[in-house]
Amino acid sequence: MEGGKKRLAVLVGCNYPNTSNELHGCINDVLTMRDTLVKRFGFDPSNVQLLTDAPGSAAMPTGANIKKALAEMVDQAKAGDVLFFHYSGHGTRIPSLRPGHPFRQDEAIVPCDFNLITDLDFRQLVNRLPKRSKLHNSFRLLPYFDIGTHLLEFFGADASLRFRLPLLELDNFMELLRPDEGILLSGCQSNETSADMNPMMSGGMAYGAFSNAVQMVLKDNLCQLSNKEVVIMARKMLEAKGIEQHPCLYCSDENAGATFLWQPQS
Repeated sequence: MEGGKKRLAVLVGCNYPNTSNELHGCINDVLTMRDTLVKRFGFDPSNVQLLTDAPGSAAMPTGANIKKALAEMVDQAKAGDVLFFHYSGHGTRIPSLRPGHPFRQDEAIVPCDFNLITDLDFRQLVNRLPKRSKLHNSFRLLPYFDIGTHLLEFFGADASLRFRLPLLELDNFMELLRPDEGILLSGCQSNETSADMNPMMSGGMAYGAFSNAVQMVLKDNLCQLSNKEVVIMARKMLEAKGIEQHPCLYCSDENAGATFLWQPQS
């Protein structure tokens, strides 16, 4: 890799088997993403941590295991490295215990053991990143997860207004934001859910609608794509299929035009 910089990834897929919250496509999402990272974007397989709740999984996506994997990725990062976190699973909101928190609720992802990981947990991890490391997040979150307010706290006040969720009241929390070199792709707006396509709906293959759209965009466009282009193309693809969700991009204006995952020239 150019300059000897590392590309590190943590991929989490939670299907919650044999529960009332069971999903179908989240494990397939991260398995496909792992192949894409290695074959197209130059990730060393040894630098990609995979956590799924498939039977016999070597690393279950419990709250403790996800935190450990993320901490290990952050702690070995150096300036200029690319860090990628992909989560497919449920999200939720919980009452905030922080005095004066303007949203009155914290957002959280839901590990397989339901040991929630909140936006504050993520904030603490991001604070440990070295300057100029590249944090790239890909989330496909299902009902009741406000992806906009959740990860806007990761990014700076210069995050592009064109890519923020229009329903958010920004003025109340702009002063809380800190400038981080983060990029987030979310599967839907805050008032929507990301579709989980089960085998009966998707021709025998379960997947997340947004994750699959991103994969199709990358497959159809072997050239370099910007983060903005990936999200816009994925949104158009979902619209053409009649899927009512609108992927969003959260980052600075500069990173909106940056190459997706800093893909090297072919």
